[in-house]
Amino acid sequence: MAIDWFLERLAPRGEQQAFVWTDRAYSYAWLAAAVGKWQDRLRQGGIVPGQVVSVHGDYSPSLSALLLALTANGNIVVPIASAAAENQGQFTELAQAEVAFHFQSDDSWRIEPQNMAVTHELLLSLRQGGRPGLVLFSSGSTGKSKGIVHDLSRLLEKFRTPRAAFRTIGFLLLDHIGGINTLLHTLANGGTLITPAGRTPGEVCAAIGRHRAELLPSSPTFLNLMLVAETHQQYDLSSLKLITYGTEVMPESILRRLTQALPGVTLAQTYGLSELGILRAKSRSSDSLWVKVGGEGVETRVVDGVLWVRTSAAMLGYLNAPSPFSADGWFNTGDRVEQDGEYLRILGRESDWINVGGQKVYPAEVESVLLEMENVLDATVYGERHPLTGHMVAVTVLLAKPEDLTGLKQRMRAHCAGRLEPFKIPIKVIVAEQAAHSDRFKKRRPRQGP
Repeated sequence: MAIDWFLERLAPRGEQQAFVWTDRAYSYAWLAAAVGKWQDRLRQGGIVPGQVVSVHGDYSPSLSALLLALTANGNIVVPIASAAAENQGQFTELAQAEVAFHFQSDDSWRIEPQNMAVTHELLLSLRQGGRPGLVLFSSGSTGKSKGIVHDLSRLLEKFRTPRAAFRTIGFLLLDHIGGINTLLHTLANGGTLITPAGRTPGEVCAAIGRHRAELLPSSPTFLNLMLVAETHQQYDLSSLKLITYGTEVMPESILRRLTQALPGVTLAQTYGLSELGILRAKSRSSDSLWVKVGGEGVETRVVDGVLWVRTSAAMLGYLNAPSPFSADGWFNTGDRVEQDGEYLRILGRESDWINVGGQKVYPAEVESVLLEMENVLDATVYGERHPLTGHMVAVTVLLAKPEDLTGLKQRMRAHCAGRLEPFKIPIKVIVAEQAAHSDRFKKRRPRQGP
């Protein structure tokens, strides 16, 4: 079985901590026994290899053990975090889930039959091949969510080579490729997965201090909120060795502030997509946005400024969309990049850049400049239709204290002059009462018209 080597690593670690959840430690010996109990329950419950099983809930020891047991049983797993509860009906129907496990906040659970017929060719190919599967869903930020089907045995292979073990904060959600990567990487290497009480900067920093966490996987939006709230100064973060960031472009000004605020912490950019998994990445330095992407089994190329990737760990395809792969297996990431030898700098998604009279504007570049302004806590840049230039640059800002809008616009134009080309300076400015981000701490940009 594809996961046998993974499970064989668990029991020998004995009382070493595998999880810290609700401030209670769970050992690897406990985890090995829990996986065995779940395997017995699956057999007794008539859950056979190849069935599609949705798992609803968030990081918990029992839920994590179930995911491993389902993989060992050859099931197709559909994790659905509580943040996606409003979409769970749509997701389970699209994934053709036959059985559902629902976990509560106290780690109790119930099982419900779904009585759906599995007819999709991708799911049937996994079932017929006796391979475990994973179904994830895109964020749907540019339209309807896509169902992404992975051969889980392929994804597991990248964890076979031993890597460094860390006490890691479980920040990214389990129905996100980053959350799955965090779980599998941590357990494959003998680390400890620490679940904070919540996902606010205060709750996360409190968990780091209380449980001596060493690694924080996060997003630029979350890290900016942490800096704004100054929670990094309110808790003991001396155990922290590494912060990784991904899911969206990091504004340069936020990275600069992070290196100053946390001088003893290494900052590293990650790169991945739900369709491709998390690829190995190496930042040029903690204060650099240049990153080398690739590793064993991964090829990259840049075509007309856009990054393409070919990897053996890529998804099998979409449940509700045509295959996006070229005839020879390359995937267009949609990320525009600059190149410097082996290093890349991610500029932003093609779908996000703003076309102002034929000139390209990347939101992260403008946001980086705006975040340097006094009284500006957060900025979300996007495009809006304009009768003369096609589009114009608009921004929604979060302020530390109230400010006259006319004065703010004048101050913004003065600040941007000399830092940005004139066509990149926001024309429309909206003041918001709260930061514009999703439950996954990723910027939520209004969709611009054609």
